[in-house]
Amino acid sequence: MSKNKRMPKIDRVFFWDYDIEAMDFDRAYRSIIGRIVERGGQEEIDEIIRFYGYEKVVRTIKNEIHFLPNYGIDRALKFFPELKKEEMYCYLNRKDKPYHWI
Repeated sequence: MSKNKRMPKIDRVFFWDYDIEAMDFDRAYRSIIGRIVERGGQEEIDEIIRFYGYEKVVRTIKNEIHFLPNYGIDRALKFFPELKKEEMYCYLNRKDKPYHWI
């Protein structure tokens, strides 16, 4: 891996299905933030805030993540109390629509 590559300090276990060496963390911010909100703890949330900035993380969760399961939405609300699920794209996009567990 390039020594100059910008990368958050997050355990690789969260990205088991990605080639982390080839990942561009700046371009893949939506996937990274969504994965950490869905599966990470407070330590990982703190790290993505440090890496991307608070405003970008909140804006991404609110407007750019197209899907989070119900528990992911609940976790986002726990981590970021200023969010309202009725304003989150991932909630509005699937409200009243059943979805299948993958």
